[in-house]
Amino acid sequence: MLLEETRPVTRPNVVVAVLAMGGIVVSLMQTLVIPLLPRFPQLLGSSPGDTTWLITATLLASAVATPVVGRLGDMYGKRRMLLVSLVMLVTGSVIAALSHSLVPLIAGRVVQGLAVGVIPLGISIMRDELPAQRLASATALMSASLGVGGALGLPAAAFLAERSDWHLLFWTSAAAGVIVLTAVLICVPESAVRSGGRFDLVGALGLSVALVCLLLGVSKASTWSGAATAGLFVGAAVALGWWGWWELRSAQPLVDLRTTARRQVLLTNVASAVFAFSMFASHWCCRRSSSSRRSRATDSASRCWSRAWCSSRPAWS
Repeated sequence: MLLEETRPVTRPNVVVAVLAMGGIVVSLMQTLVIPLLPRFPQLLGSSPGDTTWLITATLLASAVATPVVGRLGDMYGKRRMLLVSLVMLVTGSVIAALSHSLVPLIAGRVVQGLAVGVIPLGISIMRDELPAQRLASATALMSASLGVGGALGLPAAAFLAERSDWHLLFWTSAAAGVIVLTAVLICVPESAVRSGGRFDLVGALGLSVALVCLLLGVSKASTWSGAATAGLFVGAAVALGWWGWWELRSAQPLVDLRTTARRQVLLTNVASAVFAFSMFASHWCCRRSSSSRRSRATDSASRCWSRAWCSSRPAWS
């Protein structure tokens, strides 16, 4: 590992605030489209099953990008990759804002999902730059930004969607991304800690295949056939097993599994996984709840119209 003398951060509170703001903005993207899912089939002229890809595609891109961007940050600079991730966020938001059909909107959501590496990169920058006595509270704040952004995304998106065109959601997220990008350029220093080495392309491909199979199996279990879902889970298990074997043999692995097995790291990863699945479950429940409410509203309106028509028609009819 290449270690250089790190300079003390003169404004640690500003750095923490900027990085936490970036985490909130990125996590907002995960729940941005939830309130509009029941309306997207009509708005985009697509089926309800196809519009769920607006969430699935973002989850897949996020799962693949997080370890890859983290490793690239260790090799080429965490601030540099943080800026690249924020550019991805702005680019994806603009693509989505300019979309009028499903395919380009999904493409924009994929590019947005590639920006989720902002959160682990922010934690890494804090670890390298902040004084030891500030690190625990700053890391907790950065981790909490994921939940804060996800919680704020639902009501904020619903408020904007009800009072304006849905494209404004993505223009707003693009503007927020530009603000955070500018703040990072001005306030966040580049970490002097670099690991060097080579990028584990084989490990990245293996992990990507495993995560894509696993998340597709989970997200499409209710709509795809049982055989297809089982095949995805089997493929995920095989790919994960092979990937773990490769990483343990690699001199410069994408993920150091021996470090991951340590108690503190393992508990953190398990907690993150539980939180991620809870976020996915909340997305699914919100989608089902929205569809159910819309169906009940339609049935109620039909009954009210029927009663009004029967009471108003002439007695001789």
